[in-house]
Amino acid sequence: MALKDSGAVGVGQTPLDEDINDTFTKLNWMLARWARKRWLVYHLETVSKTSTGAQSYTVGLGGDFSISRPDRIESAFMRQISNPGNLPDYPLEIIQARETYNLITLKSLVSFPAYLFYDSDFPLGKVYPWPVMQANNYALHLTVKNQLQSIANLSTTVVLPPEYEGTIEQNLALVIAPGYGVAPDPAIIALAKDGLNTIRGANTQIGELRVPRKLRGRGAYNIFSDTFR
Repeated sequence: MALKDSGAVGVGQTPLDEDINDTFTKLNWMLARWARKRWLVYHLETVSKTSTGAQSYTVGLGGDFSISRPDRIESAFMRQISNPGNLPDYPLEIIQARETYNLITLKSLVSFPAYLFYDSDFPLGKVYPWPVMQANNYALHLTVKNQLQSIANLSTTVVLPPEYEGTIEQNLALVIAPGYGVAPDPAIIALAKDGLNTIRGANTQIGELRVPRKLRGRGAYNIFSDTFR
């Protein structure tokens, strides 16, 4: 369908195996880019790991957090698990850059954690909670994008929300059209854009605005989170 909508294949024509394989490759390229865009991912997932006292934990398939390696951590919190029957959660402030993490003088300090830095290395990323969490007292929880997976082959069954199907096909038509030297139909361009806008509207979640810790005062005590806001 994408080959037809791109103008590379006419009605009633059968595409060559080479064309199908090339289009399939470009489909996975497109989905890989989409997987990095928050507004194109329909779900966030939270994964956890009980602290071992280590300074860092690996993130990626086969790592401490065995999930698809994320490009970034959307949010994180620490859960105190050493008090049975009462498991309070404490949010962690994300350190966005290695340069900022490098400014910490004593990176091996063991205390109550307040920050988290994510080094998006490949194939395994690393998260650095700071101060370092004591072993077995806490569980580190990371919220990441539930990534759109690559498709193994042409017979793979893919389950996605219904609004993704047409949007993927129409945008794929735009991706493959230049390879055949054809200009996409303006109607397909409009449909592809409308599909992306539909997904954006469905997936957009705007979090509460938070002022950086250094810019705000002690604030009022919050009885629900046991913190000052």
